[in-house]
Amino acid sequence: MLAVDMTGDAVKAKNGSMVAYTGQIAFKKLSGGGDGLRGMVTRRLTGEQMVVMEAKGQGTCYFADAATEINLVRLNGETLYVESDNLLCTEATLHTGTSFTGLNGISSGNGLFTTKVEGHGWAAVTSKGPAIILRVSQGMPLRVDPGAYVAHTGNLNRSLKSGAGWTTLMGEGGGEAVQVEFAGDGLVYVQPSEKLTVGGDV
Repeated sequence: MLAVDMTGDAVKAKNGSMVAYTGQIAFKKLSGGGDGLRGMVTRRLTGEQMVVMEAKGQGTCYFADAATEINLVRLNGETLYVESDNLLCTEATLHTGTSFTGLNGISSGNGLFTTKVEGHGWAAVTSKGPAIILRVSQGMPLRVDPGAYVAHTGNLNRSLKSGAGWTTLMGEGGGEAVQVEFAGDGLVYVQPSEKLTVGGDV
């Protein structure tokens, strides 16, 4: 559970994620993932689903989503790429938009686009179980099961890699047919649980 102390400021959170609050706090549903008409048009065109509400006022507000773990990410001008289902809450100073993922998104069961968060402030990202943060550096790429991927930051390129070989086709493989490879310099958040993906077992 995430407790947010508010002193007249605002936060944007996944719609319906408020579980309790004290003080004087008002809630308002936002269109377009919190980015107004332009964001609404963009998200409808891309198919990226994100329903957001604004909480504003004085007091303490508590947010949660299906008892998942919450990971706090501090952004200092960087961009956070995160699946929309895993984005719980952000400071109102952060801007959210969409980013094209192509086949990588399809393999992870989410689609062609994912959510990006930019600016200066805190974002809360959920994971099924405590997430680990893995560093990627030049010359040391990282491969992640698409069902375990949560989010990433930094200057990273991601590409779809096949783990399928003759042993997989003969039914003797390890069952990990597709991975997403991250190369460059940045951080990748990985959860200890795998959601169902299109690029799962062959």
